[in-house]
Amino acid sequence: MLQEFKAFIARGNVIDLAVGIIMGVAFTTIVNSLVNDIIMPPIGVMLGGVDFSNYYINLSGTHYDSLAAAKAAGAATINYGVFINAIINFLIIAFAVFLLVKQVNRFMKKPEPAPAAPAAPPRSEVLLEEIRDTLRAQR
Repeated sequence: MLQEFKAFIARGNVIDLAVGIIMGVAFTTIVNSLVNDIIMPPIGVMLGGVDFSNYYINLSGTHYDSLAAAKAAGAATINYGVFINAIINFLIIAFAVFLLVKQVNRFMKKPEPAPAAPAAPPRSEVLLEEIRDTLRAQR
């Protein structure tokens, strides 16, 4: 069983998957920073100082000045602003992956087209070959 496990781990697909997951986590951190620190502040300014991450619906009935205060008090909240940020993160990641795949496909070696089968000779040539073969057979 140990040998089988070693063979499984050493397969290239498993290692590639592990590298992909690690890179994905690192990429997600970068995108989160891009969204939260670079994209959302200008959008908030354009919308009149709106910070999506502080948009929430308080289900407890008590007023809190911010989402952090509501969470600290243990209030039940629907955090739709955080959800909006998550959607924006997803769209940016999806667009970045689209661009990456598009570029990789552009640089990948395209498969060589299969050589075309030789065209069948014209009917007259086929008849001439048959006549030639018949004459050879008669000699």
